[in-house]
Amino acid sequence: MELNANSKKQLNITTSTGEYSRFAIRTHFVNAGENYFDLFEKYVVPHYQEGDIISVSEKIIALCQNRIVRREEMHVSAIAKFLSKFASHPSHGIGVGEAIKMQFAIDQVGLPKVLYASVASGVTKLFGKKGVFYEIVGQEVSGLDGFYDHIWAEYRDIGILIPENPSKVCDEVAEKYGMKCMIVDANDYGQEILGKSANIDLADEQLIELIKDNPAGQGKECTPFILIRKINS
Repeated sequence: MELNANSKKQLNITTSTGEYSRFAIRTHFVNAGENYFDLFEKYVVPHYQEGDIISVSEKIIALCQNRIVRREEMHVSAIAKFLSKFASHPSHGIGVGEAIKMQFAIDQVGLPKVLYASVASGVTKLFGKKGVFYEIVGQEVSGLDGFYDHIWAEYRDIGILIPENPSKVCDEVAEKYGMKCMIVDANDYGQEILGKSANIDLADEQLIELIKDNPAGQGKECTPFILIRKINS
């Protein structure tokens, strides 16, 4: 199978460490409980060359780890519904403007901390600073995905947490296949390196340059793996 960039995404990118191609690797729709080694074997191994870097969507690893919460298991309280009315509604993903994510935040860190974060966020927004709520409640809350069906109906009733021990997963992949691997939380609005294998010698800031335009896309691409290959000058 020939690899190309996703539609409306450029194949090549120039960064501070050189020029790279980013090939999108299409998979089937991955469900909770699948084995990520099987995914690597089937989709990545046939294309990987020494020196390549594999960027992996955090959502896929979390699904394989069964890191999900189900809507039916959560009780959305009146205080969660009330607090969510004052939160912003991002144009991507799910925010605490949705009562179920606000409830998740309360369940994770406790109501006192959520109240403090809400007040602090309201005050700092007056001075133009955003994101304080998530800085206080932490990555487990900010990283929750799912509970919406505008792209995938399958995600309507499940929330997907961030992966457990992402750097360990990357090191396991590196040991098993000799690959350089990183797990990323990326969309069209921002990118974060959640974990990377020890054999990657680039800093997180340099890795983010490679995916700063979110080459995996944000719709129904089904391309959780991006193969990044340096172009020799």
